[in-house]
Amino acid sequence: MVIVFKVVVLWVGTHNHGHTAEQICGGIMAIVQLIKDKLPKAYTLVLGVLPRGKMPNPLRERNAQVNKLVKEAVSSLPHASLLNVDPGFVHSDGSISHQDLYDFLHLTPQGYQAVCQPLHAHLKGLLKKQAEN
Repeated sequence: MVIVFKVVVLWVGTHNHGHTAEQICGGIMAIVQLIKDKLPKAYTLVLGVLPRGKMPNPLRERNAQVNKLVKEAVSSLPHASLLNVDPGFVHSDGSISHQDLYDFLHLTPQGYQAVCQPLHAHLKGLLKKQAEN
């Protein structure tokens, strides 16, 4: 029996707080390339790095820069994309609620629900599109 992977979901980068946005993007893209080498027919969906910290801070800015760099990098690859999974965790005053990210980094069950519902819909769309081709 052969297993054929249709989609690989990659969600990494938030714990690389000691690295620059460029280094984190480079690491993510190295993983994307490894996935492409091992599973050339699979679609690679990279999930964006979520904002972190109760209020705006340099790490939150760096995560946003990582997402920008990764989006640019994957845009040139066939069968790969970045999905922004932040459903709006940052409020108008710049704060993040502990009800979404309990320590302002890790998701609560409510936070996972907010991320996973649109992810599920996106995956269903990708699989439907693949089935039509």
